[in-house]
Amino acid sequence: MSKYEEINLSKIKTYSISTRESLVDSSFFAKKGKVELEGFLDALPDVLSAKDLKELIIAIRLAKTKGKAIIIGMGGHVIKCGLAPLIIELMEAGYVSAIAVNGSVIVHDYEIAFYGQTSEDVSKALADGSFGMAFETMNGINTCITEASRQGLGLGEAVGKIISLRAPNAELSVLGKAYEYGIPLTVHVALGTDIIHQVPCADGKAIGDCSLRDFRILCQQMTHLDEGGVYLNFGSAVILPEVFLKALTVARNITGSVKNFRTAVFDMNQHYRARMNVVQRPVETGGKGYYFIGQHELLIPLLIKSILY
Repeated sequence: MSKYEEINLSKIKTYSISTRESLVDSSFFAKKGKVELEGFLDALPDVLSAKDLKELIIAIRLAKTKGKAIIIGMGGHVIKCGLAPLIIELMEAGYVSAIAVNGSVIVHDYEIAFYGQTSEDVSKALADGSFGMAFETMNGINTCITEASRQGLGLGEAVGKIISLRAPNAELSVLGKAYEYGIPLTVHVALGTDIIHQVPCADGKAIGDCSLRDFRILCQQMTHLDEGGVYLNFGSAVILPEVFLKALTVARNITGSVKNFRTAVFDMNQHYRARMNVVQRPVETGGKGYYFIGQHELLIPLLIKSILY
């Protein structure tokens, strides 16, 4: 028993998500389907980031042809920007082997899938202590995680299963579609970073159990990057770059290889961990890393539509 006092979470006040003003709803989301890009890539100059983008697209297509892993790491802002349909489109076309996400992704994906809205005014809600206190989100995800631990499931698989089977907007859910297509989606949680940790029904043992299981699943997927795979980091500055480095270490330790692959970061700013842990260190033994800076809602659709069409 700890000698230090804990706050009493039974006093927490929640509200219904139906009463919350959300900044994002499903009507904002990107659209699947063919777009006219013929000749666009050829029109770009063969210098700097334009050359890098063309190289990366070729590498991704080649990885699919050779049956090598294409793994996406993703932060919550990608979902908030309405890009889930394009990630799903990439999955449907066979370009995704696995997806690794931080804890915020499951919150936004779950809310869109079940309620068609997500993202609140943080400044306004923080001022009165209501930030993240939507009962349905808190209770639904935590109940799912607790049951997942009992069943020996990974966190991503468990939430994806519930969404796939029950959510009215499951067609917009990255987690739900990953479960449906049999694509491992792993969730890498840092305790205290997500709104679902703010309530007494949050079970730390279950969260840790399921998230650690997901880490081990990701480590297995990393072994398939060897000699031609691709790892893409979409909008995670800290957690997923750290997770990627450790998962790669485990994969190399066990297999003795996992070299000569490509990595790329797509983010709005350049970050130390993303640069070092994704773009530079992993490919020092062979391969190449790229860093693309720009808004997610512009760069990620450009990449995905260029791969597909």
